[in-house]
Amino acid sequence: MPSAAERLASNLNFGVLARATELKKRLWFVLGALIVYRIGTYIPVPGIDPHVLQEIYAKNQSGMLGMVNMLSGGALSRMTIFALAVMPYISSSIIMQVLTVAVPSLAAMKKEGEAGRRKINQWTRYGTVILAALQGYGIAVGLEGRSGASGSAVIDPGLFFRFTATVTLVGGTLFLMWLGEQITQRGIGNGISLIIFTGIVANLPNALGRTFELGRTGVLSTPFILLIIAVVLALIYFIVFMERAQRRIIIQYPKRQIGNKLFGGENTHMPLKLNTSGVIPPIFASSILLFPLTIAGFNAGREGGPAWLRAVTAYLAHGQPVYIVLYVSLIIFFAFFYTSVVFNPQETADNLKKNGGFIAGIRPGAATAEYLDYVLTRLTFMGALYLAFVCVMPELFIAKYAVPFQLGGTGLLIVVNVTMDFVSQVQSHLFAHQYEGLLKKARLRGKLK
Repeated sequence: MPSAAERLASNLNFGVLARATELKKRLWFVLGALIVYRIGTYIPVPGIDPHVLQEIYAKNQSGMLGMVNMLSGGALSRMTIFALAVMPYISSSIIMQVLTVAVPSLAAMKKEGEAGRRKINQWTRYGTVILAALQGYGIAVGLEGRSGASGSAVIDPGLFFRFTATVTLVGGTLFLMWLGEQITQRGIGNGISLIIFTGIVANLPNALGRTFELGRTGVLSTPFILLIIAVVLALIYFIVFMERAQRRIIIQYPKRQIGNKLFGGENTHMPLKLNTSGVIPPIFASSILLFPLTIAGFNAGREGGPAWLRAVTAYLAHGQPVYIVLYVSLIIFFAFFYTSVVFNPQETADNLKKNGGFIAGIRPGAATAEYLDYVLTRLTFMGALYLAFVCVMPELFIAKYAVPFQLGGTGLLIVVNVTMDFVSQVQSHLFAHQYEGLLKKARLRGKLK
């Protein structure tokens, strides 16, 4: 018969194994969901001639259409069911976040807890349907007027095609929205970010192949290709360094006497990241610019198409001053906006005051809130400049030398940030398992004694 100690040790080992199995299940779920997503990027919208579409896209892949295709994992160039990707959902999320700040009733609803968040999420989904329907219908109408050397891009234009194409594109976006939520709940990491990350990474081999092909044909010289590789590696190092940068504010707690013993008096720190908003500002900025230009890009080249559409796509091409100014402005705006959403200096100062904490030399309450706001504003400004530099600097290479979009700053920023976040969450799961194991070992030793 096994002893009590042996039975406890066996139960401990079984618990560790069960927790490891749970982590494996989460990882396998993420992998399976992303495979489903990649399969969907190859299922075409009904009624499209793929050969003509490839010919049309090859002539219009510069500018914002190339950016859309990068974020959709190549689904746009193939006009598949996931051509809109998660951009309508992101646009709807932006609108709802702005409204929760501007509308008092929505702000109060957000503070209600889980019930309020569920209502806001539901309205975000409704907004996604509306935006996806508008974009899907615009793309369907635009495709009807496009043709290549071998004929029209749409096999049988008409109302039925517009209806089926719109329903297919809206359904694809809603499925990706649902899939992203499932990854977040049942997997590891943020589902929407992982979907965008997968789309970019899946096209990296093709992007590298195109870059080397440009070198083989003599369009790019070998030293310049080596320079591109060096710039990419330097950007990755710079992104990792800046994402880990933080300002540590020392928080002090006074000593308290309870009976004959003194408690407290320890110092801790409050870490404020240089880039609190992460990859949200570039994604939000891209989504805002892509919403009208997804439609404009397909319509601008049509025979007899509106002149203003052609002008829009020309001005917002990569490397153009108007595009750069708008992109930088939107990145800076969303960096400040999203930081204000996730960090409230007044609320943080109130919590510190309630718990007896204070910053040395700063009075608790309003003075602490002003100090935190001052520090956070400076950090956010530097973080916004860093994001703008990383996202815009490679655009000059893209505009002048036709470097693939996956090698641009926005793609690298998303890939590096999502990778760091995913690895961090996996490590958190592992550390939590180890910590629980150590606690059980301590209890086991206590019982053996």
